[in-house]
Amino acid sequence: MRVAVSGTHCSGKSTLIDHFLIAHPDFAHEPEPYTVLQEDYGEVFAADPSADDFYRQLEFNMDRLRRYPPSERVIYERCPIDFMAYLLALDDLGIDHQATRLVEQSLDRVKDGIELLDLIVFLPLDGMDSNVMFAAEDQALRIAVDEWLVDILRGDDLNLFSFCRPMILEVRGSTAERLRQIESLLESQLGEGRDRG
Repeated sequence: MRVAVSGTHCSGKSTLIDHFLIAHPDFAHEPEPYTVLQEDYGEVFAADPSADDFYRQLEFNMDRLRRYPPSERVIYERCPIDFMAYLLALDDLGIDHQATRLVEQSLDRVKDGIELLDLIVFLPLDGMDSNVMFAAEDQALRIAVDEWLVDILRGDDLNLFSFCRPMILEVRGSTAERLRQIESLLESQLGEGRDRG
């Protein structure tokens, strides 16, 4: 099963994945593209949010998605929809005028990426522990990205799921509560797989 954890920045993705991997050491882990590109490839990103930087991360995310066959167990920090949401938010907020062009350029790529996932675990801001809800920088961007993720993942506002829709699970509460919600879904899916076999 290929799982991606999706959410705006500072929504608890890394912490949730860390706990998930302790419980599921059989899953490979693909960290956030931003981190890998900087730490392993020496790429440098602008201090301020940039459409080109998010597009580069989308390209890298797509490369990593293609690395694993459907039979592999892997969990990704972020999915292609995250980067689309950042591009759309940059455009909405007037932060980067290149975003419009890159959104149009990204649509087919994002659709292709979705087809390589079995499950998207979405961490909406309205489902966060209230103690960390506002503990983040770039609040305007953070909220705008979350709103786009809600529109895309709940409402398919961009018609990205016309051909293939992976399971989408919204998880809420503390890290432990979120993990239990994922565990419950995985148990039901693995159980169904065993029943069919």
